[in-house]
Amino acid sequence: MMRGFLRGVALAAGLVSAAAAQPIDLSSGGPVAITAREGFEWREAEQMVVASGDARAVRDNVTVIADRLIARYRKKPGGAAPAAAPQPGLAGDAGGNEIYRLEAEGHVRIFTATDEAVGDHAVYDIDQAVMVMTGSGLRLTTPTQVLTARDSLEYWSQKRMAVARGNAVAVTTDARRLAADVLVAYIEEDKPGTPRPAAVQGGAEPPGAGSKLKRMEAYGNVEARTATDIVRGDRAVYLPETGVARVLGNVRVTSGQNQINGPAADVNMRTGVARMLADPGARVQGVIMPNSATGAAPDTAARPGVKR
Repeated sequence: MMRGFLRGVALAAGLVSAAAAQPIDLSSGGPVAITAREGFEWREAEQMVVASGDARAVRDNVTVIADRLIARYRKKPGGAAPAAAPQPGLAGDAGGNEIYRLEAEGHVRIFTATDEAVGDHAVYDIDQAVMVMTGSGLRLTTPTQVLTARDSLEYWSQKRMAVARGNAVAVTTDARRLAADVLVAYIEEDKPGTPRPAAVQGGAEPPGAGSKLKRMEAYGNVEARTATDIVRGDRAVYLPETGVARVLGNVRVTSGQNQINGPAADVNMRTGVARMLADPGARVQGVIMPNSATGAAPDTAARPGVKR
């Protein structure tokens, strides 16, 4: 074990290149530069480096900040054994070694100029290009949405996919809200110039950085909210391009004291209009309360394919 590397250590990743760079993606790029305020431990027998105290790892436009960072490395396939351990300021090929796993512990923040993920603990699998974040206050912020969860947040860089598990909630910048036991967000690279969230402002925005929601799938205890209605069901698919969320399975649309039940509903998250759908030959059921102001019942009850 070697001690005393206080600042300015850069570890070459020598990593598998990704098909396309993502907003939070450590799987490709230049060397990984690691710094720490309190110092480093180079554990050669365990093939790991531990950085403590305001530890930071930077690769291209991605920065990882935590109380403690653990970088696990291995010999590159076909590479020669390193002649010596890396020295402060080293860049490029770290003597035939490559980092395959980065762990962050305590007050974790992973961000680019546009996107940010926070939590207590994070593991980034370099080979799979997958980040798994756990702990309290889990949050993934992009220019178009905020995704929170209780149990875990996953970010699949190469698949352009984020998964929130446990009381998962997605809130868009225009206040549309979708919640479920599990939310799966499919993300695409945004165009340059997209406004950045306030949490990650500062610094130049790299071309093509940032992301936007392309599609979201919800599973278990789904709840879609508009300004006037709450729509619940077993699962849902939301397409931001159309603004419509289709909710499926034991659907209940509630508006004040009124409730309509059916197998499926389309919810326009932009207009707030919910449309209950029915299977062929089936009927939609509902309870419509008399108008409290006039004492008169609505002109029509909900029918399949008719707006409420």
